[in-house]
Amino acid sequence: MTSFFFNLDRWKKRIIIMLLDLLLIPLAIWVSFALRLGTWNPPLNDGIWMLGLAPLIVLPIFVRLGLYRAVIRFIGGQQAVMAVLKGVTLSTMILALIAVLANWQGIPRSIFLIYWGTAFLFVGGSRYLIRLVYARHYLKSEKAHIIIYGAGEAGIQLANALVRNEDYRAVAYIDDNPTLNKAIIQGLQVYKPSQLNNLIAKMQVSQVFLAMPNISKARKREILQFLEPFPLHVLTIPNVSELISGERRIDEVREIEVDELLGREPVEPDQELLSSCIENKVVMVTGAGGSIGSELCRQIIHLNPRQLILFEASEFALYSIENELLNLLQAAAIELPKTYLIPALGSVQNQKRLEEIMQRYKVNTIYHAAAYKHVPLVEHNPLEGILNNTFGTLYAALAAKNTKVRHFVLISTDKAVRPTNVMGASKRMAELVLQALAQHTSQTIFSIVRFGNVLGSSGSVVPLFRKQIQAGGPITITHPDIIRYFMTIPEAALLVIQAGALARGGEVFLLDMGEPVKIVDLAKRMVHLSGFNIKDEQNPDGNIELKFTGLRPGEKLYEELLIDSQADKTTHPKIFKAHENYLFWQDLEPILDDLLQACQQRNLARIQAILETQVSGFKGSLDVQANLLKKSVSTSGTSTTHSNVTLLVSR
Repeated sequence: MTSFFFNLDRWKKRIIIMLLDLLLIPLAIWVSFALRLGTWNPPLNDGIWMLGLAPLIVLPIFVRLGLYRAVIRFIGGQQAVMAVLKGVTLSTMILALIAVLANWQGIPRSIFLIYWGTAFLFVGGSRYLIRLVYARHYLKSEKAHIIIYGAGEAGIQLANALVRNEDYRAVAYIDDNPTLNKAIIQGLQVYKPSQLNNLIAKMQVSQVFLAMPNISKARKREILQFLEPFPLHVLTIPNVSELISGERRIDEVREIEVDELLGREPVEPDQELLSSCIENKVVMVTGAGGSIGSELCRQIIHLNPRQLILFEASEFALYSIENELLNLLQAAAIELPKTYLIPALGSVQNQKRLEEIMQRYKVNTIYHAAAYKHVPLVEHNPLEGILNNTFGTLYAALAAKNTKVRHFVLISTDKAVRPTNVMGASKRMAELVLQALAQHTSQTIFSIVRFGNVLGSSGSVVPLFRKQIQAGGPITITHPDIIRYFMTIPEAALLVIQAGALARGGEVFLLDMGEPVKIVDLAKRMVHLSGFNIKDEQNPDGNIELKFTGLRPGEKLYEELLIDSQADKTTHPKIFKAHENYLFWQDLEPILDDLLQACQQRNLARIQAILETQVSGFKGSLDVQANLLKKSVSTSGTSTTHSNVTLLVSR
């Protein structure tokens, strides 16, 4: 019977509730007389008119106040209670007025006050009882039972929104505020966090929704650490900006991001530094479709450049980032000329194409993010890594110098410090190129920004771990002791822009990456906050297994940002300046000639020797590719001539 009622169409439910009110209002009048006269068979006299008129007065008032628009789900809310109170009060006043004007006899004056109380009790109580029955029926459904952490305004809005949700059922709040303990809000009780363990078993809770969009990252980290030991899947509501803009609804919960686990508070950006190299200038981003390049573009469009040139080798990546930026501009209602965004296909290994773009659009600032960054892939394709990372940087820098670009900022990596892989070595050689060119008298200010892992980038462990958790495991980790620094992509992009503005020529800037994170601990936290347990020898009945696969080719247990042990502070608290050895251009130029010739001749032994000599601490090995490359060269039947770096520089 209960299921039949709750599965009826809404208009049928409204009719049933209206019929119920047609019975309850006369009943309230009869009870009022009985209570006043002290008998269950009271003489009504002219009160008989009240029995007939009251429902005809009350129902239109209730309709007008919207009481039948939300009969069950929201009756626990303040709005519904006030609607009942207003309706009963207004009907009582009208009945009293009619009684005076019609000169009804035999009706004590106190009847109207008693009727006001009984009608409010009957009408409001009926709704409350229906809600209780509905709640009991609802609790037996297959919806996941969740607890809302945070009984503030956001938590209440979330509870209201979840009433309509087909997947979740809110059963309680938990809140740190002692003044809210045991309070009833929207029909749900508020509990202390210390009671969470009992609530999980009692209410069969499987998930917790964080509804505190305004708290600091440090506070959120504390709460997540508290929730981690419990067998709960922890989700959170969208952030404040998404809610205000209407981009997301409050019930569109999402997974906990890793930067929230780390609790890293970003420093407020320096607006003067942000706009220095961008505002009213033509800006070019190479590798614009990559993780760092695309985020740089997203940040740059908010800093009022005159034009933004998206330089990218991948057609699909270029299409994607251009489309995304156009949508962002449209959403922000920013009207700009059609030539504001320039999608430019091209490779950084093509200096002529680079110069053509820079010359045509009179580029002022370049952020050089184009690079092959995936360590194992570059390790298996070392020549392509060097040609793209080292010589691609060389050609882009020379093009910038020849076209008198004012600022050129290279996005480097912590893997360039004492590298054990070709990717890191190729990036350190790229740094040496810029350091050498910076010593030349030139209108171009060359600088380097070096930082570690960014969360969510291509190749990052975070999205990989999330997919593996969703698939039921195992989570693959290269080594139990591996450690990495982490930073969000937006924070890294903002710091890159600010660091570039600090440059005077040849600096190697380092970004403060915060505290190092042990990857195995990160994996365990992600498993626990997804509501699962680690499966190991101590817990063979766990859900997700951790599998150690061994270090990949060229991978280190930990990364460094400094070759030496010294770094100077800058005016920005999260940007430092390294003291790194460099070569003058006249010394580096023949080395680059030799390296380019070795790459074109596919001479791995010679490349190995050059990298070992020029890159401090390099311990990588190209021998693993020797047999494959020799076979490739011998079967091609052709010889390759090489281009000379000296000729490229002198153009």
